[in-house]
Amino acid sequence: MTNGFDWTAGYPSRRMPMFGRNVVSTSHPLGAQAGLKTIWRGGNAVDAAIAAAAVMALVEPCSNGLGSDAYCILWDGKELHGLNGSGGAPAAWTPDYFTRKYGEGRERPPMRGWDSVTVPGAVGCWVALSERFGKLPFADLFEPAIEIAERGYLAPTVVQGKWAAAAGVPDLVKQPGFAELFLPRGRPPEVGELVTLPGAARMLRAIAETKGAALYGGEIAEALERHARENGGSMTAADLSAFQPEWVEPISKNYRGYTVHEIPPNGQGIAALIALGILQNFDLKELAADGVDAQHLAIEAMKLAFADTYAHVTDLAHMKVTPAQLLDDSHLVEAAKLIDPRRAQKFAARNPVKGGTIYLTAADESGMMVSFIQSNFMGFGSGICLPEWGLSLQNRGYGFHLDPAHPNVVAPGKRPFQTIIPGFLTKDGQPVMSFGVMGGNMQPQGHVQTLMRMIDFGQNPQAACDAPRWRFNAGLDINVEATMPKATVEALSARGHEMSVIDDSYQDFGAGQFIWRMGDPSIQGYAAASDPRRDGYAAVG
Repeated sequence: MTNGFDWTAGYPSRRMPMFGRNVVSTSHPLGAQAGLKTIWRGGNAVDAAIAAAAVMALVEPCSNGLGSDAYCILWDGKELHGLNGSGGAPAAWTPDYFTRKYGEGRERPPMRGWDSVTVPGAVGCWVALSERFGKLPFADLFEPAIEIAERGYLAPTVVQGKWAAAAGVPDLVKQPGFAELFLPRGRPPEVGELVTLPGAARMLRAIAETKGAALYGGEIAEALERHARENGGSMTAADLSAFQPEWVEPISKNYRGYTVHEIPPNGQGIAALIALGILQNFDLKELAADGVDAQHLAIEAMKLAFADTYAHVTDLAHMKVTPAQLLDDSHLVEAAKLIDPRRAQKFAARNPVKGGTIYLTAADESGMMVSFIQSNFMGFGSGICLPEWGLSLQNRGYGFHLDPAHPNVVAPGKRPFQTIIPGFLTKDGQPVMSFGVMGGNMQPQGHVQTLMRMIDFGQNPQAACDAPRWRFNAGLDINVEATMPKATVEALSARGHEMSVIDDSYQDFGAGQFIWRMGDPSIQGYAAASDPRRDGYAAVG
């Protein structure tokens, strides 16, 4: 029973920054509450992030699930750490594998189905984080998610809209197990309708009891291999058991006295650093935050950044150009000279696909801060589901290319180009903010736009989060939110940008979570923001 309300009707509203010594900010309240509850039980920010991530895999299934990938940047109280939790290609995957199966002339693997699935890394990421930095027993972290999976939750407004849209995608709903798991009534849930996931409760218990081993070599791995074999896939239990998340040193770039940190390739975080490195050559403080000049420069810098990123970024072990070379100051100064302040230009970037991702961040009064992102890639991922385990699988394999000359060509065990990027900000070697903006290629664009607003224009994190955004697609094509000042949109059009006003903020303009350190975490604590483009909020205590 959903009361017959019109859940879409409402008046314009604004969110305020939230303040607290312990903070968890997510795109669904149940995720934030699970994380804060975990801190109150004696856990730290890492424990909170894992508990929240497990809940988010249930309550926002259009964006992530138990078969997602994940990345993390965390401040442990003394230094910064990075974790790459993305999985590699099955051992059988080569360009010839796809040519034999699908014929000549394909640029990429399929978008859906088993041949889009790389090894899911999120669970392994949870395990690695807990083992190195967690305080509570691993199994305890899943109690909130298990309860939610069994008792259920009411479908939220924004997520339900994406769920309903996915139900109209034939290539998705025809995948084995999808309708059984996500359309059990023969349709998506209505807003406010109860959703239960008993299979996910079973999987979460298995993960909790085995510290993830059930997925990477136990009964779930065996079920995945069997399902793949029966449905035309090539993934094996051996592929799963070979997976290990990788601890990495974040890459960084200085910007106006701050240092911005991202996970190194195979992710696209370097695109944000390149764009900021280009913008460093312009005095933005003299410009209006929402005016045409600042927005034009940022758009052009982002185009240049994507041109480099798409040409060179792949699994770091396979890159022919290093991140240091792409971030070299002289290279970025020359890039800045290419920008015409009065005219939009094409910089040969390709149009990437849109994504489905959740981002969350947690911080505790001891000073630990966690920036965590988890994703299926495209909405609901591959469509491949194992309902008996409540398991939906990502489609990161679609990020590969099949041209042997392309840097991101598919290869056994290789990680594909990834869109998900947690961010972190420091100043003089000390933590300032954990942050992220989800949504396909909008992610580095969201990092750049929100950081500009905070650092260049002094907007607080919630205001920077609320502010209107643009999204570069390809060539001169720009999407813009309807809340962007009309005069700015018209002026950008006059400079040659091909502007389209888009109402779908969820996917087209991303959604962010931000935690800004206000001083001593045990005394002043943090300021937190949560994006109004999703269903979530920042829980503080």
